[in-house]
Amino acid sequence: MKIIPAIDIIGGRCVRLSQGDYGKVSIYGDPREMTVKYRDMGFTRLHMVDLDGAKASHMVNISTIEQVCLVSSSMKVDVSGGIKSDEDIERAFAAGAAYATIGSMAYSDTEKVKGWIEKYGAERIIIGADVKDGFICTHGWKRVTDVTIYELIERYEGMIKRVMCTDISRDGMLGGASTALYMDLCRRYPDVVFIASGGVGTCRDLDELRDAGVSEVIVGKAIYEGRISLDELIEYDDK
Repeated sequence: MKIIPAIDIIGGRCVRLSQGDYGKVSIYGDPREMTVKYRDMGFTRLHMVDLDGAKASHMVNISTIEQVCLVSSSMKVDVSGGIKSDEDIERAFAAGAAYATIGSMAYSDTEKVKGWIEKYGAERIIIGADVKDGFICTHGWKRVTDVTIYELIERYEGMIKRVMCTDISRDGMLGGASTALYMDLCRRYPDVVFIASGGVGTCRDLDELRDAGVSEVIVGKAIYEGRISLDELIEYDDK
């Protein structure tokens, strides 16, 4: 299992939201310092979310992303939040990101995103699926669509390699992941790597996800709240 620490950014600071609510923000410090800590522990992946960008519908914290990528060294960084245009995705890669995670645009402009996959390669484009009760949410989790996670994936059938699926009802709540959902997705789409995001609060949650067939997991608030130590996490991480 690949463990991917998460860094969410508002105003250049490392934060976490509860259930995607911008009114429920916990501030945790400098994202560069957190990145160095993850790097020195031996983690090889990092997930960054520009929450200001997600709200504004264009990338905002690009300088912070550049700084994090500079200190990340051998870590591969994926960036999400506000990637809506050719300029946004070009800036993300120019800043040093290894991957771009495309959320709302994957739902609202399928042809544009398919074009990005063809241009940059399926290895570099991650489809970000934020879900509530199985339905895709967009615009910083503020809108619930009538499209299911399954329908979204099937739009890109044969084109994508990774899907990051976040259950927003669980994100930041530390109450456990949507293991049944991920198990079903892994069963239906065996050729897609699913990145589980949201709800991980204990090592038991990680065990359940691994048993469900999930090969990559994002962990955020559980780290900052001291629910899971970095020493414990690195033991789960496949090098």
